[in-house]
Amino acid sequence: MRELYTFLKHLLLVFLALATLLPFLWMMGASFKPNPEIERLALLPEEPQPRNFAVVLRLAPDSRTGRPMDFDFPRWYFNSFFVAAWVTSLQVMTSAMAAFAFSRLQWRGRDTVFLLYLGTMMIPGLVLTLPNYQIMVKLGLVNTYTGLILPMAFSAFGTFLLRQSMITLPRSYDEAAEIDGATPLQIFLDVILPLSRTGLVTLAILTFLGTFQSFFWPLVMVKDDHLRTLPIGLLSFQTDYGQQTELIMAATVMNVIPLIILFVIMQKQIVSGIQLGGVKG
Repeated sequence: MRELYTFLKHLLLVFLALATLLPFLWMMGASFKPNPEIERLALLPEEPQPRNFAVVLRLAPDSRTGRPMDFDFPRWYFNSFFVAAWVTSLQVMTSAMAAFAFSRLQWRGRDTVFLLYLGTMMIPGLVLTLPNYQIMVKLGLVNTYTGLILPMAFSAFGTFLLRQSMITLPRSYDEAAEIDGATPLQIFLDVILPLSRTGLVTLAILTFLGTFQSFFWPLVMVKDDHLRTLPIGLLSFQTDYGQQTELIMAATVMNVIPLIILFVIMQKQIVSGIQLGGVKG
């Protein structure tokens, strides 16, 4: 009886996994299909057409117009990686410094300030969009890379995650470094950061994944085509090329594949880092 229960449980899990993967498999298959095959239910194309990816990347002309596409998909790709890399670097740096101050330094009102800072996580991101946009307007940063990056360079969640990592480190490390004449900055750079590698890598991965797929803030900030990121570019792409589903699917595959690869490679690191949030501090 127990074996039957285990078999049925595994069978259910396999069914749910296949149901979850089905849309992704269809997207992958559609990205290689010629346009006449798109309406067919078959997952695999009868005549695979890798040319769809070349058309999206402007390496080959569109078969319908005979000329390269009007949209600069490679530029959008670069913009997404560029913005995500900068946001990730700045957010990890600012979160690490704040976490060090909240976990290793002693100062009046530290815990109260941390709770107030943590309370900002309760505020929906959309509520902060208008104030952030007004600040960017006054600073003259609308429709710039700086305007896309700067508001996302700080994170209460990142500070909380790294603080939980840093408070697990013994105080004896700090004391030994102080005896050797290390300053707080040296303790931070040479002692605490190397020992907090798991939390830093986890925050970097989560930040990169979230920023790469960010939609609403770039939609508000970006006006020019050459500054668009992939999610915004795909929106305009779908508007003008909505009848060419195979090209939209090829563009979407190129959008999600790097993120899937990154997640699969780093999934153990992500899980171990998130578990740090359960440490009582």
